[in-house]
Amino acid sequence: MFVITTKLSKTKLAALVTLLIAVLVLGAILAAAKTGTPEAADARNGETNEARVAYITQQGWQVNAEPVQTQSVKIPTADTEVFTRYNALQKSQGFDLTQYAGRQATRYVYEVLNAEESEGPVYATIFVLDGRIVGGDVTDTAPAGKMQGLVR
Repeated sequence: MFVITTKLSKTKLAALVTLLIAVLVLGAILAAAKTGTPEAADARNGETNEARVAYITQQGWQVNAEPVQTQSVKIPTADTEVFTRYNALQKSQGFDLTQYAGRQATRYVYEVLNAEESEGPVYATIFVLDGRIVGGDVTDTAPAGKMQGLVR
């Protein structure tokens, strides 16, 4: 049996306690950042039309309150160039559709009312799976229009 003893001054003991507290606080902060707060999790709630419209509005878009289109879609399983480019857009805004590959989602399309300098209709699309928003985009349908993420 081994016994180890040490002498700690009050200063060294205070420094050790402070270091332990700092490590515990840092661990708690990292764990909260990884799992997200309840408020952050609720931000992607897509269960109701009001929640979906609120999410789009939080991203800086004003939309008609009712979707112009609602349809069930299957998230692709094939790793095509189109899917890869679209998923890169999704990843840039914190989504990743690869984890939902092959699953059925509901696609909601809303008309955007505050699109500047657009020559055609602009639509916000979101994908909802199990009541959660899992992806989306904003598309300008003008001939020279483009697709962008939901976040302005």
